[in-house]
Amino acid sequence: MQICGVILAGGKSSRMGKNKALLDINGKPVIEIIKSELSTCTDQVIIISNQPEEYQFLQVPIYSDRYPGEGPLAGIESALYHVDTEWFFITACDMPFIQANVFQYLYEQSSGYDAVVPIYEGQIHPLSSLYHRSVLPVIQQQLNKQPRQVKSFFDLICVNYVKDFNLPKTILDRHFFNMNRPEEYQQAKSISLQIDKS
Repeated sequence: MQICGVILAGGKSSRMGKNKALLDINGKPVIEIIKSELSTCTDQVIIISNQPEEYQFLQVPIYSDRYPGEGPLAGIESALYHVDTEWFFITACDMPFIQANVFQYLYEQSSGYDAVVPIYEGQIHPLSSLYHRSVLPVIQQQLNKQPRQVKSFFDLICVNYVKDFNLPKTILDRHFFNMNRPEEYQQAKSISLQIDKS
């Protein structure tokens, strides 16, 4: 298994008002929690950020966008460009409760596909997906035109959209939880306390 875990930490966090990746949950920055979980199901973990100095404490490779200002699609491009491996688990830096077993389940559905993209409760999650390195040139072509949303190139590759997970709803709810606003950060801290008590 050749898999790289990728944390996209390039967002502006405008709705949160501060860097989401560095918010504290139960004594640890969110991005450190994500890194620890990704480390259990990948061969290596990297961070994509244009402020690498903020994440040196994690002691993992950090790469900047090669297409600055073009959003998460550029972050995925940078990961696939810099790391020579087969598969990439992509996650955003505002998903503090990602679950390794969800990524492992998605990986089990990857044979014959270029990407595995979950759809949970009717919502597509391109930033909690698997991408094969072979999609790099397609992403680069997309970045040179419009639109540049992550899912904008899905029609050009072979995607397995996974809707059934064979996993408990509690695990899935946690995995796909993301926090964009202060009230969602407060909710994340409450979830963390519930997890600790369970």
